[in-house]
Amino acid sequence: MRIGITHGDFNGVGYEVILKALSDDRILELFTPVVYGIPALAEWYTRAFDLAPLSWYVVSSSSEIKNGAYNFVNIDPEGKVPEVHAGESVPEAGAAALEALEQAVVALKEEKIDALVTAPINKNNIQGDNFHFPGHTEFLEDRLGEGDESKALMILCAGGLRVALATAHVPLSEVSHAITKDGIKEKLEIFNRSLMRDFGVTHPHIAVLSINPHAGDHGVIGSEDDEIVAPAIAEVRQAGIQAFGPYPSDGFFGAGQYQKFDGVLAMYHDQGLIPFKTLSMDEGVNFTAGLPYVRTSPDHGTGYDIAGHGEASADSLRAAIYTAIDIVRNRDRYDEARINPLVRTLPERGHRQRDRQPD
Repeated sequence: MRIGITHGDFNGVGYEVILKALSDDRILELFTPVVYGIPALAEWYTRAFDLAPLSWYVVSSSSEIKNGAYNFVNIDPEGKVPEVHAGESVPEAGAAALEALEQAVVALKEEKIDALVTAPINKNNIQGDNFHFPGHTEFLEDRLGEGDESKALMILCAGGLRVALATAHVPLSEVSHAITKDGIKEKLEIFNRSLMRDFGVTHPHIAVLSINPHAGDHGVIGSEDDEIVAPAIAEVRQAGIQAFGPYPSDGFFGAGQYQKFDGVLAMYHDQGLIPFKTLSMDEGVNFTAGLPYVRTSPDHGTGYDIAGHGEASADSLRAAIYTAIDIVRNRDRYDEARINPLVRTLPERGHRQRDRQPD
């Protein structure tokens, strides 16, 4: 299996966590790494942190990838190697992050790689004519989605804890306007399908968090939960999705209720990510569900505050790689079990009963 890995913002912790995550060559028995970046930068960080050098197989395109080797797709083979200013945001880092992402997405669509793992980007310096999105999730929905048939859903996962977001990178002042009954239903349908196909959960049970404190206290602290969230839950339950709530977020996580569910749908970014990262920061993974392709990332950002110090942990990126591999395999098993269903050979129940009637 080939796993593409983009280098992210080269002034952040991207190269450090990539090099650390790939340092054990036994991983080549599990998958073929394909890093999209600039080889000279990988060498710079290897020396800076006194890491054991990896035997890179450097290529200029994804069509040259070699199985069983440490592949490095040079995203700018003729350009000048940029200077590293660890911990600083510069336009060159944003441009290089976008180029790596664009090349990896093409490789994913052309099936040159089986899954994509993205190192963190700076959402400000990457902005431009070809990137006008609040984050990876929205960019990938635009590049990899298939219209209304594949909407992206951000899921943060670690072990049995899976937190999805009804709204992702939306300003808090706009959250209540962005949440609709149909929107919640759509996210629950995607989440339910992903839990079955991507995570192997047979009959998912999903908790839905409330918008307002105390779920609005029946209109005392807002009516959205009674008028939007609860009806959405009721309608998807009629369609066979086991969704429950709305639950006030503080008590739900404080009392450990999340342990009773296969997934949790939060209404907005920090409502879901603060408890998730408190519980699972080191091994947390961000997975983009709802698309025809598999993409994961570590659950942390560029880490400018520790970039260049050698302090970054590779645990989350390593977990992102292994989660991507698991999801690819889960999808294959799920899809294989559902192809070429047996043709019904017995007569319908009504015909059988009629056949038993005396002449």
